Amino acid sequence: MTKTKKPEFRPNDFVVYPAHGVGKILSIEEQVIAGMSLELFVISFEKDKMTLRVPTNRATEIGMRSLSSPDVVNKALETLKGKARVKRAMWSRRAQEYEQKINSGDLMAIAEVVRDLHRADDQREQSYSERQLYEAALERLTREVAAVSGVDEAGAQKKVDEVLLGRAA
Repeated sequence: MTKTKKPEFRPNDFVVYPAHGVGKILSIEEQVIAGMSLELFVISFEKDKMTLRVPTNRATEIGMRSLSSPDVVNKALETLKGKARVKRAMWSRRAQEYEQKINSGDLMAIAEVVRDLHRADDQREQSYSERQLYEAALERLTREVAAVSGVDEAGAQKKVDEVLLGRAA
């Protein structure tokens, strides 16, 4: 089955916007911009107190997607159990890669960042930038787990923590 038509996002759907994570479509509105009528998704990112307007015809192009399936969420949580894979590259280089993965909106890539940057209490301290990236990835993962599982963020956080703490050190 090939998907050629644009995805049907509707008001009240949760969607994942690559640069901001999970948001909720409030409405679809028409706006005249520079003399042209545009149809826009109005997406609310409650946590960030931000509203985004995205042209409906560009949503797929910029990587907006529906929430992951429960299967993908389970795979992402499985990924967290894996052993951290840290390349030997310089931190600035790795940080860039982590940032790209986080902003890709791809749940599996985000889970890899969480896995690779997670530190158990007995491991060395994280640098400030490592912690920033880790927290950004963790938040994206947690919000999507929450939205897909129908639990609140605290419940999703607990689920993710259990996986991370249960993994082999």
